[in-house]
Amino acid sequence: MSTGAASRNRIRIQVLGRMAAGVVVAAIPVSLWYKSAHDERVATIEDVRTRIRVPNLETSDDRLLEKCRAGDVILFDRRCEKCAAGPWAATACLAQRRFLCDENRGARSVGTGKFDHIGIVVPGYIKTRHDAVDPTNLLLLEATPSGIVARPLRDRLESTSSRSVTLLQLACPGDKRNLLPDEEEANDPLPIVERATTHVERELTKFRDTWIALGEEKGYKWIHSTVGLGGAMAYGLGMQEYLAGPTSPAAYLALMGLQQASAAQNLNQKEHQTVKVEDFLRDYRFEDANAVRLRPGWRFLAPIPMRENARS
Repeated sequence: MSTGAASRNRIRIQVLGRMAAGVVVAAIPVSLWYKSAHDERVATIEDVRTRIRVPNLETSDDRLLEKCRAGDVILFDRRCEKCAAGPWAATACLAQRRFLCDENRGARSVGTGKFDHIGIVVPGYIKTRHDAVDPTNLLLLEATPSGIVARPLRDRLESTSSRSVTLLQLACPGDKRNLLPDEEEANDPLPIVERATTHVERELTKFRDTWIALGEEKGYKWIHSTVGLGGAMAYGLGMQEYLAGPTSPAAYLALMGLQQASAAQNLNQKEHQTVKVEDFLRDYRFEDANAVRLRPGWRFLAPIPMRENARS
């Protein structure tokens, strides 16, 4: 081997060695962060699972759950540093907050916060006779790094590490949600409201089962973070028109649920794919763009804070 070739090989080895050393050095703090986030998440879930609940004692969470109904959407202002799904998922979270959240873009129904994740409330599973009549038997359907999952709404809210969580209640034409019990017609819903509510529950039950099964079949959990990161980066570069997938997978799933429930207008595929979480906070009647368009008579009611500065 010539002297020149040997010299080039030594240089390559030195460069590769330095690159490997850099990777190892960078991996140490990332590994420590991930272990801390994962351990904290496991502890939180265990705390929620083993929490003692006193029968017939209504808590603030119970009162909030009573306000929820199938078709409502819940928005999360997440802490990316608390993401226990791994470094890639945390990177996707940071990109979504950087490129998809803008508190100054148009009028929002919430003044502060960067809402980068969303889930849609769907009916719970009927395993006992009590489940069929329990108004709090609800699940939150979400697109997450764990796949397309539906988790008990109470557990999901109690275990969140988000800065804030906001409920948007869906109201159909003639709906009189949130009236006090002694107000006129509060307990006497119109037949059209009952039919609409029943339709939403039936369609979202089918939607829940279809998309959970589809997510498992297609292995969605393996691509969620990549799709989310790609969508956010494409939007930030102004290239969302050329993107094959959704800008925000979570917002895309929630909008599809509302469409199946006949609450949201059927947009063209490109408009559907470019929907963002914060578009749910803007009134389509006053915003030409960046707003979720509901069908005539349907509306989101005033936002209700469900968590503020949760688990600092």
